[in-house]
Amino acid sequence: MTLAGGIGWARGGSYIYPIMEIKVMKNIIIAQQNKDLKVMGYHGSEELDSKGTYRVIYKCAAGFMSSSDVEEDSQINVFRRFQMKHVHSIAYVSKSGYPITVYARSGKKVWVSETLLSQLTVGDINQDLSNTALYNQFQYSAVKATSWASKAYVMNEVEEMVA
Repeated sequence: MTLAGGIGWARGGSYIYPIMEIKVMKNIIIAQQNKDLKVMGYHGSEELDSKGTYRVIYKCAAGFMSSSDVEEDSQINVFRRFQMKHVHSIAYVSKSGYPITVYARSGKKVWVSETLLSQLTVGDINQDLSNTALYNQFQYSAVKATSWASKAYVMNEVEEMVA
């Protein structure tokens, strides 16, 4: 069964699994192959970065897992709203009610959507995620990052100063 936007569904046992078409975004630069960093691309990913409801699963101060549904304008705003060292996953809740994962973490391993990866800055990663697969000094130099405000996975324009 296929829904609008290229999303299909497969039934396996008593669960329904989403099937997504994968596309490659050309502006993301990954300097070194990293088996712990998985980039997820979805057909129709423009909808995933729009205003809507995002479900965040995180570890609260008491040490147990909690869930929160948040209304935000984009994935990066949800990402910056929480302390990322405590967040386990972020999912966009589609209009039909199905959560589509845009960020997930298990220890050092990270699964992230192309859209969110293209918006991450060096500061976002260095602040709370320095012990994950996202942190890589070689990556920062490959995209010409010069400050914490520089993008971490998209080529940065280098401004030359005229004397």
